[in-house]
Amino acid sequence: MRVGLLTGGGDCPGLNAVIRAVVRKGIEAYGWETVGFRNGWQGPIEGLVRPIVLDQVEDILTRGGTILGSSRTNPYKIDGGVERIKANLAEHGVDALIAIGGEDTLGVAKRLTDDGIGVVGVPKTIDNDLGATDYTFGFDTAVHIATEAIDRLRTTAESHHRALVIEVMGRHAGWIALHSGLAGGANVILVPERHFNVNQVVEWVKRRFEREYAPIIVVAEGALPEGGEEKLLTGEKDAFGHVRLGGIGQWLAEEIAARTGKESRAVVLGHVQRGGTPTAYDRVLATRFGLHAADAVQDGDFGVMVALRGTDIVRVKLSEATAELKTVPASRLQEAEVFFG
Repeated sequence: MRVGLLTGGGDCPGLNAVIRAVVRKGIEAYGWETVGFRNGWQGPIEGLVRPIVLDQVEDILTRGGTILGSSRTNPYKIDGGVERIKANLAEHGVDALIAIGGEDTLGVAKRLTDDGIGVVGVPKTIDNDLGATDYTFGFDTAVHIATEAIDRLRTTAESHHRALVIEVMGRHAGWIALHSGLAGGANVILVPERHFNVNQVVEWVKRRFEREYAPIIVVAEGALPEGGEEKLLTGEKDAFGHVRLGGIGQWLAEEIAARTGKESRAVVLGHVQRGGTPTAYDRVLATRFGLHAADAVQDGDFGVMVALRGTDIVRVKLSEATAELKTVPASRLQEAEVFFG
């Protein structure tokens, strides 16, 4: 059996751990040949394929990013994209695909399964917003990085008696903002799931200054003020219809400064959250996902995604995994409010 792997969408720590696990189990337990497609769905469309052997995955467990490269290519937006994938899989003798990615990559995987291609999905996103799985790998590392940044920024904020706004990733879901904000002791946490009142934020900031402490505000890139609009870095859309968000942190810092008369600064963590070595938790979760994805392919159980439920790895339909995003529930936000201000 010849099995192909690809990584699509934004990179994150833990991708290489999945690749390593699939290759090791596929070769050593099942006698497969394994090949890698370069740059997400661009690989099978253009035939960008190369063999992956054991020596190539021996030392990649701790490496961030992906040895296969990634892209936001959408074969359903390219004329003849699906037909080219089928032709290239046949030409290279690939019997099945393991697609590692988030909602967009796995949305394509679901449609390809419907079109007769055998695909198994592995959930990857630092945003932790994929349905049907409790956690995605990459999230724990992103939260750790953001929390460390908050810890470091707090000391400089206290030294200069200024408010600091930290903008983290999170287009539609505020999991990174919530978890890093709680872990870092933020005084305000703003997420896409609930529009915020600027006057209320300013009151929390003033309360913090009155106690002679520097306010720390964590805001997800997709958070919106009441009656406001998304802050866009550019109006350009990618192949999946997403625009680049960014700027809410700077806007909020300027509002705080204007309304309080206190010095305020914004820090955008951006792609720092995606880079570097994965945490131990993400290495283990990614490895388990890879092992179970290999089992699903060997069983011929296509059209599924491996998922974490409690402490167990299970299989769920790709249609269930991509049906809707997993956002932060109101109850989790209410838990955090006791720490605001």
